[in-house]
Amino acid sequence: MGLVAGAFRRGRLSLCMMMVAFAVSACASSSGGSIDEAVYSIAPTSSKYAAIVVDAKSGEMLHGTNANEKRYPASLTKMMTVYMLFEALDQGRISRSTEIPISRYAARRPPSKLGLKAGQSITVDTAIRVLVVKSANDVATAVAEFLGGGSEARFADMMTAKARTLGMTSTVFKNASGLPDSGQVTTATDMARLAIALRRKFPHYYGYFRQTEVTVAGRTIKGHNKALEKIPGADGLKTGYTRASGFNLATSVRRQGKSVVGVVMGEDTAAIRDARMAQLMAAYLKRAK
Repeated sequence: MGLVAGAFRRGRLSLCMMMVAFAVSACASSSGGSIDEAVYSIAPTSSKYAAIVVDAKSGEMLHGTNANEKRYPASLTKMMTVYMLFEALDQGRISRSTEIPISRYAARRPPSKLGLKAGQSITVDTAIRVLVVKSANDVATAVAEFLGGGSEARFADMMTAKARTLGMTSTVFKNASGLPDSGQVTTATDMARLAIALRRKFPHYYGYFRQTEVTVAGRTIKGHNKALEKIPGADGLKTGYTRASGFNLATSVRRQGKSVVGVVMGEDTAAIRDARMAQLMAAYLKRAK
């Protein structure tokens, strides 16, 4: 038991040290900054644009533009919703077969949604898959109510508190889905921290983020994270969009022994967002250690 506890403490210390290094590098060089010509040439950037590329091993920021400026996360929010599910699984509070009930409020959430009816339920395993692939708002709300003691607002407070423990100092959650709320804000830096934490703390569950389709009740639903197809070595994470946020994307890439995480926010189209991320990864993966 002493060896296990010691290993756990060392793992936590390693994560904390990595996050400190990340924070220092971000503070040193992420306020504004120019965009490399090769990246800029894809398309002009909007006023909502922000981006970051981080060496996931060292925590060094390899590229940052407006990386600490407040942005709307949209469905990147669901990365934290899934984080909370992973944590509950690890703590034994739920299992993958646990049924999550669908309330009337959850069923009435606007699209994107799975279309579940009030009174139905969904297993934790299927809920995670649907959140990653379909980005279903009805399922996100159901998860929030389930883990938040019946209250999505309470769950949002739990998400924000968890964000602080991960060093996400500029993030506030108001819901579990990313549906529009002027108080729900984040930064590219904070989303990169969350992506790295998901990979490091839950390698046994991280495979969920690689999935490109999910089958529910005999219906196969295709995802729309094209970065998984277009970027060599991409192994997952999440897309997001609202009118206020623009098109967002968090991507993890592992190739040739190197490991990076990128976040792009506020693009005008999904195609530009995906192309920008591909260009950032091509430009900065080779600089990772």
